[in-house]
Amino acid sequence: QVQMVESGGKSVQAGGSLRLSCTISGLIFDEYKLAWFRQNSEHEREAVSCIAEKSGALTWLQDSVKGRFTTSRDNSKNTVYLQMDALKPEDSAMYYCAAGFRSCTDFFRDPSTVQYSGQGTQVTISS
Repeated sequence: QVQMVESGGKSVQAGGSLRLSCTISGLIFDEYKLAWFRQNSEHEREAVSCIAEKSGALTWLQDSVKGRFTTSRDNSKNTVYLQMDALKPEDSAMYYCAAGFRSCTDFFRDPSTVQYSGQGTQVTISS
């Protein structure tokens, strides 16, 4: 049984930083591409980042977060991270981690193409 536990979400002021973590069990971690999605009342679920399997040498970021967010993975800890800097109020959302075999391009095009998704962690940015 696959379990995904996100953490790190909280309320911070604009301009601040947060690091989200997602620890996954029940699958062969390094074989999966890992993504972060977000969803709020104004937007449907959208991909924020994606990192390739194995070493995670390749990453993809949504245009609106490039230069502010980075994603990384630690295969020894079965954990994927989303480092978020220079946060803006429009970054407020529930953030979900996800895992799958499809391409990161597929994840960005259609969030339903992931195989597994967590319960989410809330990020709230105040101006």
